[in-house]
Amino acid sequence: MKSIQQRFYAFFLVLAVFVSGCNKSTDPTPGNSYLVSSTLIGEFTKEQLAQRVASSDPSFAAIAPFLQNGIKVYKLVYKTKNTDGKEIQASGAFLFPVKTGTMPMISIQHGTIRSDAEAPSYFAANSEANVAGSLFAALGYIIAYPDYIGYGASNKVPHPYEHRASLASASLDMIRASKEFMREQKISWDERLYIAGYSAGGYATMSLQKKIEEETGTEFNLKASSCGAGAYDKTAFMKYLIGTRTGGAVSSNQLYLWVTLTYDRLYSLNRPLTQYFKEPWAGLIQASRENTNVNVSFNTIFTDAFVKGIADGTDTGFLNAVKDNDVFDWKPKTPTRLYHGTADQLVFYFNSQNAVNAMKARGAANVELVPLPGKDHGTAITDFLLGTYQFFSSIQ
Repeated sequence: MKSIQQRFYAFFLVLAVFVSGCNKSTDPTPGNSYLVSSTLIGEFTKEQLAQRVASSDPSFAAIAPFLQNGIKVYKLVYKTKNTDGKEIQASGAFLFPVKTGTMPMISIQHGTIRSDAEAPSYFAANSEANVAGSLFAALGYIIAYPDYIGYGASNKVPHPYEHRASLASASLDMIRASKEFMREQKISWDERLYIAGYSAGGYATMSLQKKIEEETGTEFNLKASSCGAGAYDKTAFMKYLIGTRTGGAVSSNQLYLWVTLTYDRLYSLNRPLTQYFKEPWAGLIQASRENTNVNVSFNTIFTDAFVKGIADGTDTGFLNAVKDNDVFDWKPKTPTRLYHGTADQLVFYFNSQNAVNAMKARGAANVELVPLPGKDHGTAITDFLLGTYQFFSSIQ
């Protein structure tokens, strides 16, 4: 989402790196189960990064000593499963500090992007991966940054926006491919794994955490999870949007529309849009899909029959599709922090509150909600990033 990208840029402008592709590919070692190929994107010294910090503004000079390492950045292509269960090749960015000794890893799940060029593996200037990824790598973390299905190497298929299962599997398989790459390159990972993401990335991170904890046994040493402003309670969120007047921001409505259309497609509902939307909205959405400029409260574009089916529970097809993407009501074992601005008008605060309440009710002992008073979806990002760094530093 553009506002999120702008916030990342504003906060970490001093670390922005401008890269050129080196077109140096390495063939994977035979026998890799996930890694297909790796391509060096760029290498940047600590001095180069520190010089950018100091030269951008004298007041930033104090930050330079905290940049501990130079970094290398690769694009990884790897095998994963598409939403239909068939094998597909996906991609992501892999960043690591140029240093001796062992290092921990963070898998960062990116927030909403609206163009392929913003995907982590392109490492475009001022993109989330370029800025936030470079920062955390320079501070001593190995970084895995999946593109997800629909971007990068898999950009010929639609992105399954806010689809729990595919976000989790694509992110998990990126970590597995990263393990194989580190073995090839003799990068010394100390086996500690942290995961983090904001907005759609917060939702993807929670989905990944649940999959790791419930399905991978002892494969990973997951130390901590930091989730920011994710739509974890999809059922409550969708019912709220359908039954409540909201601000009518076009940028927000396009994302709500994207989720609706994605679930209709992935769960084979394949309904005529007139079953969801009134005219003229049905025709406009048919033409422009999630790019439609819906400038009214989102609840006002739905048909009375659809609203009734959600309200009385009779539209089981759509409700079951939404419920399959809930990721709030389970019991995490890993130390988990949920950051959320209390004034968020895009992903409403109750998503994080509902998640923490449900998790604690199930007996989760180390889950904490960190409310960010008065912060909205964009202004909470700085607090989330600082909080995540401090949280991960405290969990060894």
